[in-house]
Amino acid sequence: MPSILNIIALTALAGSLSARALDPLLPHIADEFGVSIASVASFVSAFSFTFAIVQPAIGAAADLLGKVRLMLVCLILLGIANILGASTHSFGMLFVTRILAGVASGGIFPVLLGLASDLVAPERRQVAISRVLAGSLTGNLLGASASGMIGDVLGWRGVLAVLGGLMVVTAAVVALAFRNSPQKIQPVRADLAALRRGYRTIFSNPNAIVVFSAVFLEGSCIFGLFAYIASFLVALGERSLSAAGIVIAGFAVGGLLYTLTVGRLMPRLGTNGMMLLGAGLLSLQLVLTAQDFGWKAQTAVMLFMGWGFYLLHGSIQVFSSELSVEARATALSLHSFFFFLGQTAGPIGYGIGIAYLGKTPTLLVSAATMLLVGYACTRLLRASRPADAALHPEVEP
Repeated sequence: MPSILNIIALTALAGSLSARALDPLLPHIADEFGVSIASVASFVSAFSFTFAIVQPAIGAAADLLGKVRLMLVCLILLGIANILGASTHSFGMLFVTRILAGVASGGIFPVLLGLASDLVAPERRQVAISRVLAGSLTGNLLGASASGMIGDVLGWRGVLAVLGGLMVVTAAVVALAFRNSPQKIQPVRADLAALRRGYRTIFSNPNAIVVFSAVFLEGSCIFGLFAYIASFLVALGERSLSAAGIVIAGFAVGGLLYTLTVGRLMPRLGTNGMMLLGAGLLSLQLVLTAQDFGWKAQTAVMLFMGWGFYLLHGSIQVFSSELSVEARATALSLHSFFFFLGQTAGPIGYGIGIAYLGKTPTLLVSAATMLLVGYACTRLLRASRPADAALHPEVEP
């Protein structure tokens, strides 16, 4: 069973490479096509919006038709989207390929979370989910840092071409691994009545509105910032793609720090303590981001921001996994829907805020919002004991 969790984590790594890969490249893409940085930042919103909008359908398809099969199709589609993006010479067509990549990514990570949640009991689920997050965060780390370095040598087209090839290879490897695995999850016969019951169960849970609102605000305030990191550094005179990639990658390093510390912090702080610590760290780092530090100091700031984010977000994710036992993939896909809807609104909100209020006031508003999110979650979320509490008790994540 641990080997299956490792396969899931490695798939999360591969599937997450594309998410932040273009962030450090945005100023150069803007220069090549002769458009503003705000226009190129729309790629982030397009990717996030399409990721979000397909989630209700992805979750239902995963629950009804089989998680592994859907995930493999999406890996191949993601590879094709990146290869097409590398070959286009039109800003409009590049935008379309990012939409396609968002759709494909939408069927990978949430489905992986559903698989991991199926394999472990609730009391061990946060640690298991942290392993999937470790894979995803490593993908974000490599996607941001390596894309900057590859971009300095091969340009942004080279970055997308490399990503496309990696996705196709990953799909082949994962298909082989699950074919030979006794834990392969078989597709089940579609049952629309069960789908309706699943949605009804999810939204009748009082935790649902709190969880979905919280992750929307997280996506807006934290991930919406990433589209502007490179332009902040350019304003300070730093035009290296590698520097921007390293700064953004600092967030993923902080997430990896979370995966290494969650097992020790959980029994000491409890869920509420972890959420409060995470919210406090997020708020402080947003304030520090407004101080115009150089890229080395900003990397450290992003590291602590990543650690704080996953202390908060990882705890919320466990509540999402318990919204419905029978429709867990649907619940986690809805979690991703609202999270990436926030990431869609975030770059737009930051753009408006920076234009009319300025950089510092906008970041201070985000800092205050994160403090309120953490406090509200500790006051309003209530743990439940779903029917699968004893599911696979022998599994050690």
